[in-house]
Amino acid sequence: MDVLVIFIPLFPFIAAIIIGFGYFSSQVMGLRGELSSSDVARNAIYLSSVSAILLLIADLAGENSGSKMVGQWLDSGNFVVNLNFITTGFNVVVAALFSVILVIITVFSKNYVHYEPGFRRFFFVLSLFSSSMFLLILSGNAIGTFIGWELAGLCSYLLISYSYERPVAVINATRVFVTNRIGDTGFILGMALSFYFAGTVDWTSLNGMAETLSTPTVTVISLCFVVAAMAKSAQLPFSPWLARAMEGPTPSSAVFYGSVMIHSGVFLVILLQPIIDKAPFTMGLLVIVGLATAIYSYLVGLTQTDVKSSLCFAITGQLGLMFLECGLGLWELAMWHMCAHAIVRCFQVLTAPSLIKNVNGNPMKPASPFFTNRRWLYIASIQRFWLDPITDRTLVRPVYGLGHDLDRFDKNIIDRAMGDPVSSFTAISSLTQIENEARRKRVDEIQMEFVRGKGIVGKLLEWVANIMSWFEERLVLRGIGMDLVTIGRNLGHAANMFELLLLKPRYLVLFVFIVLMLAASI
Repeated sequence: MDVLVIFIPLFPFIAAIIIGFGYFSSQVMGLRGELSSSDVARNAIYLSSVSAILLLIADLAGENSGSKMVGQWLDSGNFVVNLNFITTGFNVVVAALFSVILVIITVFSKNYVHYEPGFRRFFFVLSLFSSSMFLLILSGNAIGTFIGWELAGLCSYLLISYSYERPVAVINATRVFVTNRIGDTGFILGMALSFYFAGTVDWTSLNGMAETLSTPTVTVISLCFVVAAMAKSAQLPFSPWLARAMEGPTPSSAVFYGSVMIHSGVFLVILLQPIIDKAPFTMGLLVIVGLATAIYSYLVGLTQTDVKSSLCFAITGQLGLMFLECGLGLWELAMWHMCAHAIVRCFQVLTAPSLIKNVNGNPMKPASPFFTNRRWLYIASIQRFWLDPITDRTLVRPVYGLGHDLDRFDKNIIDRAMGDPVSSFTAISSLTQIENEARRKRVDEIQMEFVRGKGIVGKLLEWVANIMSWFEERLVLRGIGMDLVTIGRNLGHAANMFELLLLKPRYLVLFVFIVLMLAASI
């Protein structure tokens, strides 16, 4: 039954290709296009769900071998990456659970996104995301997990900016995408260090070598992956991105940030349990970050005035408790907590649009005396403890200012020094244009009203200015300026001829021979 693992991510990927081809080629349009796109996506996720459930049943019956090797993807010296999948344990349980959730959301989306301009685009991204998440969960090595990790992040960006004509949606999608890329840096470093110290990026092999690696080595590797998990699961200091991500449609919010993708960080931490168990510093970091995120989310969530914001802080608070449980070594509790939380949040986010109708007539719960007696804490909670402005001032603005300064340096110094032909008005090779522009400005200034004036003095000044302008144009610009340009052009032609001469085969052979002789003599 191990072979079933191949089809779990394959079916949604084929559906994404079919929907994408129909969308970009405009083969199916209108209502017919909606029906065909949703049917393809729904049938594909049905097949994946059946495969995942059968794989789970086979694993519980002890029929699976634990892994499935499909082939070799990359072989470069000692660096070998296999295309393999995990077919046992917690990975299979999560794959089956997420497949059922994805079926529910796909069926729900057919009516929710009905007659929307981006209907087929939505199901294309949803199918690609389903395939990415299955690859992330079931891949047997870090490379495959990272590919699914990145594709899921890309799909998240595309669905947050689903209404791309709204500037707020695009800005929020970009902020979420950039924030998650910070965590991806930790994932890449973790893979590089795993190969350097352990010689493998295979999850099973890496976890099996936890006993042989030193504590500092295990700590550094685990810290890199934990930073990636913190960013993906919206833990402090990355928590603000989740509130921005709620800008997308309700089904995408449910699948990305309520039930499936938001749990990827917790899943990665659980996947690396043997490595993290051998790193006390990493365990302590998980406790601190998880507890701080839970307290922060609880305080901020009490003062939110819309349902999606309240849900997003409730989600980060529960995720913080999962990180806390992992840090305390309660791994089995964290697994059960993750699965139960995914089910509950999926239901809550999907029913969020109908909440106003469902709670009609119910009185609002008054604010807690804990807040009413502490106005400063209430204000801080409403402002979400100013985490977004602090991030802007400490990270975004300095980077933006540095980029602006580097851009000015590039345009005013580098382009002129290199003689960039695109920037003809700022390049050194266009000296004549620069001087002509400067002369035109000076002439305009001379011809201003107070210079032209009236009477003998005004005419005298105008006459002197014309003489100086003629002198500058005839003798300075046309003489010196054009000579410099001509000399520069001649030197450029000479350099090109010299370079072409050196590139001839006989001179190349001679040059290589001289270098070899010098090396031998040394």
